[in-house]
Amino acid sequence: MDPGFNLKYENPVRKANFFSKSLFIWMIRLFRKGSSKGLEVQDLYKTLPTDQSDHLGDVLEGNWNKELAKAKAKNKKPSLIRALAKTYLGNYMWWGVVMFLQYAIIRPIQPMILAQLLRLFTSYAPKDSGVIRDMYLYGSGVVGFSVVLIFMLHHSNYGQTRIGMRIRVGVSSLVYRKLMKLNKSALKNTAAGQVVNLLSNDVNRFDLVVLQMHFLWIMPFQIGLVTFFMWQEVGISTLAGVVSMALFTIPGQGYLGKVTSNLRRKIASKTDRRVVLMNEVISGIQVIKMYAWEKPFEKLIHWARNTEINTLTKSAYLQGIYMSCMVFIERTTLFLTCVCFVLTGNVLTADVVFSMAQFFNILQMAMAIFYPAAITYGAESLVAIRRLEKFLSLDEKQEADLKHTNDGSLVVSNVDAEWVEGNTSLENISFTVPKGSLCAIIGPVGSGKTTMLQLFLGELIAKTGKISIGGEISYSSQEAWLFASSVRNNILFGLEYNHLRYRQVIKVCALEKDFKQFPQGDKTIVGERGVSLSGGQRARINLARAIYRQADIYLLDDPLSAVDTHVGRHLFDECISRHLTGKTRVLITHQLQYLKTADHILVLDEGRIAAQGTFEELSDSNLDFTKLLIASDEQQDKPEEPVEEKSLSRRMSRRSSAISCLSYISDSVEMELQESKAVEEEEVIGDLSPFKEYFKAAGSTCALILLVIILILGQTASSGADYWVTYWTQQETIRHANGSILKVDEPSMVLLNNTSNSTTNNFFYQAADTVSSFFDSLYDTFLNGNFMEVTSMKTNVAIYIYTIFIIGSIVFTLMRSFLFFSVCMRASRNLHKKMFNCLLKAPMRFFDTNPSGRVLNRFSKDMGAIDELLPRVMIEALQITLVMIGILVNVTISNPYVIIAMIVLGILFIFLRNWYIATAKAIKHIEGITKSPMFSHVNSSLNGLTTIRASQAQQALINEFDHHQDVHTSSWFLTITCVVSFGLWLDIICVIFVACVTYSFVFLASTTEVNGSLVGLAISQSLILTGMLQHGMRQTAEVVNQLTSVERVLHYTKIDQEGPFETDEHKRPSKSWPDKGDVRFKKLYLKYVESDPPVLKNLNIDIQPGEKIGIVGRTGAGKSSLITALFRLSPIEGNLIIDGLDTKEIGLSDLRKKISIIPQEPVLFSATLRYNLDPFQEYEDDQLWRALEEVELKDAASSLDFQVSEGGSNFSLGQRQLICLARAILRNNKVLVLDEATANVDPQTDHLIQKTIRTKFANCTVLTIAHRLNTIMDSDKVLVMESGTMVEFDHPHLLLQNPEGYFHKMVLETGPSMTLQLKDVAQEAYENKFEIAHF
Repeated sequence: MDPGFNLKYENPVRKANFFSKSLFIWMIRLFRKGSSKGLEVQDLYKTLPTDQSDHLGDVLEGNWNKELAKAKAKNKKPSLIRALAKTYLGNYMWWGVVMFLQYAIIRPIQPMILAQLLRLFTSYAPKDSGVIRDMYLYGSGVVGFSVVLIFMLHHSNYGQTRIGMRIRVGVSSLVYRKLMKLNKSALKNTAAGQVVNLLSNDVNRFDLVVLQMHFLWIMPFQIGLVTFFMWQEVGISTLAGVVSMALFTIPGQGYLGKVTSNLRRKIASKTDRRVVLMNEVISGIQVIKMYAWEKPFEKLIHWARNTEINTLTKSAYLQGIYMSCMVFIERTTLFLTCVCFVLTGNVLTADVVFSMAQFFNILQMAMAIFYPAAITYGAESLVAIRRLEKFLSLDEKQEADLKHTNDGSLVVSNVDAEWVEGNTSLENISFTVPKGSLCAIIGPVGSGKTTMLQLFLGELIAKTGKISIGGEISYSSQEAWLFASSVRNNILFGLEYNHLRYRQVIKVCALEKDFKQFPQGDKTIVGERGVSLSGGQRARINLARAIYRQADIYLLDDPLSAVDTHVGRHLFDECISRHLTGKTRVLITHQLQYLKTADHILVLDEGRIAAQGTFEELSDSNLDFTKLLIASDEQQDKPEEPVEEKSLSRRMSRRSSAISCLSYISDSVEMELQESKAVEEEEVIGDLSPFKEYFKAAGSTCALILLVIILILGQTASSGADYWVTYWTQQETIRHANGSILKVDEPSMVLLNNTSNSTTNNFFYQAADTVSSFFDSLYDTFLNGNFMEVTSMKTNVAIYIYTIFIIGSIVFTLMRSFLFFSVCMRASRNLHKKMFNCLLKAPMRFFDTNPSGRVLNRFSKDMGAIDELLPRVMIEALQITLVMIGILVNVTISNPYVIIAMIVLGILFIFLRNWYIATAKAIKHIEGITKSPMFSHVNSSLNGLTTIRASQAQQALINEFDHHQDVHTSSWFLTITCVVSFGLWLDIICVIFVACVTYSFVFLASTTEVNGSLVGLAISQSLILTGMLQHGMRQTAEVVNQLTSVERVLHYTKIDQEGPFETDEHKRPSKSWPDKGDVRFKKLYLKYVESDPPVLKNLNIDIQPGEKIGIVGRTGAGKSSLITALFRLSPIEGNLIIDGLDTKEIGLSDLRKKISIIPQEPVLFSATLRYNLDPFQEYEDDQLWRALEEVELKDAASSLDFQVSEGGSNFSLGQRQLICLARAILRNNKVLVLDEATANVDPQTDHLIQKTIRTKFANCTVLTIAHRLNTIMDSDKVLVMESGTMVEFDHPHLLLQNPEGYFHKMVLETGPSMTLQLKDVAQEAYENKFEIAHF
């Protein structure tokens, strides 16, 4: 379908040496280009062989099939996890071993080296060269271990994310292959959005979960080793910290993970529901506007959104608790350990405190961050896997028991078939279609005509009987299926181009004239990004695809409904009769005038053959439906006016959007890339408006001010706790220094011995008589060995203050998280509400120029980012930024000289960050662009699956999907490589900073005395920067990326608005207006685009109350624009007056409510039948039942609460049209518009609609855009449009008196016999009208 991109550059990693791979030097060229010139899709590298989709899909499919076979043998459910394990576990476990070495062995040794270094600082002589040498040695050990750890960290992350990518690619390929095999019943219950959701959201969990899962088994080893080392340092006090951390994390975080998983499931379900509703609203926006249903749909969407936000808020608060735990758990456990250590009579020293701090940092990473992340992502992945298993276990299309011969015939013998077990669809079907003959199948709506073709295609399995197929089949579907590519590609559909055959097919399908009108002829791109085709053009391209394929048997499902008389006659005579002569043809049609030339006719009714034979044989029978055959011979020579094309009409473009896929081919992708670049440039050049507008949407300045205050207080409490433990350690060192004595008033002193497990201190102690001041109550005063006064804070006071800091950290960080997420959820709710309200008030021009996929993207992907991703990355970025500021402040306090290193490394850091952000944003845009063709391909495949399988093109499309995946894999590969290389380079800067801090203290120690506590604070805090800083910078870049979604949503809040919707109080018409139905056009002009010439020009038309007006005209005449003007869907100039009131003076809602319309393509919504009839709840149930009864639909549903499927798919096309008629009956307005309402229904439904209109709307003004001329020949007047002007307007009989008139020429095109019949109808109607008037 869509050829996609062809990548030409080989991946440089294949030729990179060990040094280049280790440091990611091969990425520098890409970073340089990304930061200077930007990147395009063509800059991507070819996918590595190990990452290619076809290879990964083949291997996983093989293991999944084995799993299916085993499960079937044991009568169990198949497990996708087992299939994934067989495919990927080996490589994944290799990286697990690397992580085990990193986290369980190397990382716990580093604090031990730090402790040895700090011990040297607590007792040394500045001139002792041996001690200084040892300091350099241990300092180098701390730095060296950091170097090893960062290389192991980033390369293990890189390896694991690539495995996650391969799992996602393999599963996506497996899902698409399954899609190709689904049977019709499964497809009916599988919405396109559901499959896209599986391939966009669910499979993405594999990218996230792989980084965390190893911690589930590494964590016990890591905890054991760390606990052992801690026990060596602080003994029994270890249990206070380790047990408390275990209680905080394992059960608590495990429970949070379980709750999060449940909430995730609910959120996915509620988001799916809202997006489905939004899709329906966007697809049916014109109908919503014409019915003035904005308010009930606004209420419906807001209800769906509120239920979603309520669940999202709960999930956000849990995320807030998790984020807060990352801040205070490490500090709380250190606090408990230190307090226990001191209270058990031990001396608190720098080496103990800061080695403990590092150990608890390791434990916190494992127990409070990696473990809950593994639980959370694991739980989410399990939910995703269950959803994927459910899809992969759907029923597949069975191989039909069809007998294949080469005689070119179709033979059906005693066949019964059913879509749903126990509900027969076809019963006792027997007939034969000889080679080369034309068999026509007719019957009322829902009689089983299309089902019959599905039987031949093998989509429906015969329950009993035999079917013989005499050769290759080619199939043309009822609903035209196009994919976004060139017109030529749509016709060829993978076949080789044969110029002569192609030109012949174009000619017989009446496409030559259309190709001349297209901008690039048959190379014009169709679909949402190209020319929007009319219904007739789509139908003929769809037919041309089937005709171009050389086959023995052609199955044509109603290809003539969407075209006018002249084109329909051409298709039947030139294509079906002449071009396909000698071929076996089965034609479903409602156009009964063509049946005379059919060799065999099948009349179906309720799944049974009511009659069969030739035209003459059926004409002599007494069956009710057969009477229509006679009627078609006598009356209906298909007198349609030529309206097969809507001239790129605005109205049809919406439907075109729904049917055509959302694909992007090379030309359109370049447009998307340019659009992305424009957004990027705007974002870089512009100010912080998205950020400002986002928080402004939260709606409360006081809440924002309070949030800022709590952020500052929370970080002050956390950093204060870090500094306080340093200060306390200093004080304890002073207290227990050898030779210290307490100052006393009396000359006598008492010698006391205080023994600890590590130090014996002798000092003289005597309590003071009284406490003279508050200061004295906090501090003890000592006399050192030189009899100088020294003060030391009392231990209990230090513990109390430390406790206050810890409680403050816990309380303020929790408050901060809850308040922050509350603000974000309020902003998210308000942004969605504002965007949707603006969208409902947008003019139709907006929807005609913006594809439905793009609009829906704002409500799905962008709102999803604003709901979940943006708050998460924003609070992480805020938290890390605040922690980093706290660390730098503490380090500066410890050693002011380090400021020089901060400035130098800061400049290098900013340079790297700018390099990264420019490149990362460009790659992110490209990643989004390369992802779209995959989803477009899936959408398109789902819509045209029957055609694909009939053409046996499944493997070709699987290969194409794999190619799309490979291109996306190339961009994703660069995304993860960009992240990892930047992280490694940034961590190298952090290690250099650690080295500067460490060696600066050693250098100072060689010249002066250095406080060991300050050394411990500075080095331990600097070590925290490693890993955290690069993650924080990535998160700040991610915040900028996610704010793009806010920007896009804000853009939709500033689109043009139509209106006003409500009439001013003093101008409001009475409730009975219009009570006559007098419609007048005075000097009326209409433009869709201000710069374009008018579409309607100087219309002056008077329509009297109760008149029935037929509106006809050729392609582009302005018929649809007349409806647009009547409903004011576009701005008009001049006057349109209904019952004396200019519609410009009336609010749009007040106007549109008073005009009823039955559209050509009926729109139903996935709600109850009651809601589809009466969303305002204005009518009683008995009124609704009466309306349904009048359109003969009372038996179609058991209850008014009957659930209508998406798009009304559980009703036939005719039934959907009748529901629209029931809506009009309920409203009972004086003005009714029929927009080709009977174009796509069978004659019986057409007859019912016409009869109901003539009886129920006898006293109403009815405007009918005609598709069948016979439906308007008895009108009071016919309005003939040509190029946006009125060329004729009178009774049809009078217009036919002018042999040179437009209307007369149109009637002549129907053929001689039909012309006479139409003239008779017009004359009879004229005589009846004026006889009544005369009477």
